[in-house]
Amino acid sequence: MRTRIKFCGCTTADDALLALRCGADAIGVIFAEESPRTVSMEVARDIAMHVPAFTTLVGVFVDAPSGLIDEARLAGYLPQFSGHESAAEAEAFAEGPYIRTYRVAADAVANAAAFDRFAAPYEHATWMFETHVPGRAGGTGIPFPWELARELAGDRPIIVSGGLTPENVGDCVRRVRPYAVDVRSGIETGGVKDPQKMRAFVHAVMEADAQT
Repeated sequence: MRTRIKFCGCTTADDALLALRCGADAIGVIFAEESPRTVSMEVARDIAMHVPAFTTLVGVFVDAPSGLIDEARLAGYLPQFSGHESAAEAEAFAEGPYIRTYRVAADAVANAAAFDRFAAPYEHATWMFETHVPGRAGGTGIPFPWELARELAGDRPIIVSGGLTPENVGDCVRRVRPYAVDVRSGIETGGVKDPQKMRAFVHAVMEADAQT
């Protein structure tokens, strides 16, 4: 099964369409106010109106009010919870799939115990593993030891994020065999989506899939 690709931090319909032309399966749109890539609901609706059928739109939330999440879902966005949302809050949206972010620390033993406790009540979650950086909710551009994600997840389908680039994503795919990979800053130049990096990222994933 091929590795899916999510290009996150799209801020315009042009960004989203470029991502699809370069080979992305999913478009990430950030609703967290603290992010430099945050968008309004008006912009998010415009993006949703311009992408073709069979595109997965993901709304990234950090402790957002439920009303905002409801609006985004009505516009076609699958929720990704990247803050302190409880299992009860996340599971309230479990009529369909959702993504829950878990931040991986450097201590493998501590991770194993923490993830077991944390994950159990999120019954319907697809897990995204991101690098733990104190005070940051994501978009760190820093990788973590990818094998830890596979150890933590077991047989679950997982998404790997954090510090992926066209240069290292192939190694991640070969070593971890994730369901999907997620990237934002690794496909940007000067804070802007870079078509050359986007195509190179997709090519690296496809090449790694073929090798494994």
